[in-house]
Amino acid sequence: MITSIFSKSKPINFIVVFGITLLTFFAAHFKYGDPAVLKSHGIKQVIVFCIAFSSVLILDFVVLKNKLSQKSSYEILLYALFLATIPQTMLNENIVFSNFFVLLALRRILSLRSHKDIKKKLLDAAFWIGIASLFYFWAILFVILIYAALFFNSIPGLKDWVIPVLGVVSVYVLGVCYSIVVYDDFFTVFNLRPETSLDFNIYNSLQYVVGLTLLISFGIWSSVFYIRTINSKKRDIKPGYKIILIAVLVAFSIMILSPKKEGGEFLFLFAPLAIIITNYLETIQDKWFKELFLATLILVPIGLLML
Repeated sequence: MITSIFSKSKPINFIVVFGITLLTFFAAHFKYGDPAVLKSHGIKQVIVFCIAFSSVLILDFVVLKNKLSQKSSYEILLYALFLATIPQTMLNENIVFSNFFVLLALRRILSLRSHKDIKKKLLDAAFWIGIASLFYFWAILFVILIYAALFFNSIPGLKDWVIPVLGVVSVYVLGVCYSIVVYDDFFTVFNLRPETSLDFNIYNSLQYVVGLTLLISFGIWSSVFYIRTINSKKRDIKPGYKIILIAVLVAFSIMILSPKKEGGEFLFLFAPLAIIITNYLETIQDKWFKELFLATLILVPIGLLML
């Protein structure tokens, strides 16, 4: 039943995902945050939610445009379910905005497979990642995806390898100009002393233990099959599958390096992980097992929200 609904891309799928995302947004504020924020900063929170849901739409576009699935809608459902599993991701507005710009960058990075307008796409991708890093510094690590794309798509031009640096630098130059005009200071808008923390005590709660166990176990299991099937993909789309795998590793690194372990840092992981698990779901032949697999991903978030 569930798998048949999302096995094809349909308008109702987006309505369902919108509903899950909206419920998660309110649950996050009422259960894990401060409900008063919704009243005192209503317009701002509406913008945050719109950006969060726009990320779902960008993910769907990226997957369909780059043939990262078999034209199903599992990836947007999984993304919404991951949000419900760790609702705290909706509370950190800086990370919500940063993740949005990272997905915009990912869209341009994956499009390099066409070998058209390479310089423009590289500049755009670096620019978006630069902006993402202004909201959350460690998002700068996603620059690795640009160079991975250059390598996997066999783009050897030295100028092309320098452009991403120029793209990021241009963002910081514009940031300095903004800081001077608004704050009469050069570096107010920047976090020039990025911090890290290896204190994972916050993850000792039942909600995090269950949620992390679900994401990591299903993620690793699906990744094994994902890696095994990469070589069977067509030559022109194979680089995209490899880039998604690297995106998971980068996102996991950000989770470890994050200075404040408050749940928001998981958001960067959701999009690439949703793509990987989607690919595994599409390979499952036994319908009952596919239903059980997806039902688990649905029931666990519901159970966590009811605790």
